[in-house]
Amino acid sequence: MRWLIVILVVVFAGLQYRLWYGEGSLGEQALFQGQVEDQRQRNAQLQQRNAALAADVEELKTGMAGVEERARRDLGMIKNNETFYMILDGDHSEGSQPNTATENSR
Repeated sequence: MRWLIVILVVVFAGLQYRLWYGEGSLGEQALFQGQVEDQRQRNAQLQQRNAALAADVEELKTGMAGVEERARRDLGMIKNNETFYMILDGDHSEGSQPNTATENSR
């Protein structure tokens, strides 16, 4: 009977060790759960970015307003009958972009 109790205590201790420190332990599960949550947040951010990009693509496919807006912003496009004005801020530091404005000449 005494040996049976010793064997049961050893088995119980081994199971407890595996539960707390072994492969698939509670600590590993908590770590994996945190990683899963981080990945879910990253996926949500990427889905929002993809939706914005899809909207941009659809806008560029359907009308010229989106194309013109991109050309003005990214390439500095100015139409034939427009006058370009560059407005510099008083606290303009090197490396920052100046404000620009265009006005239709008539």
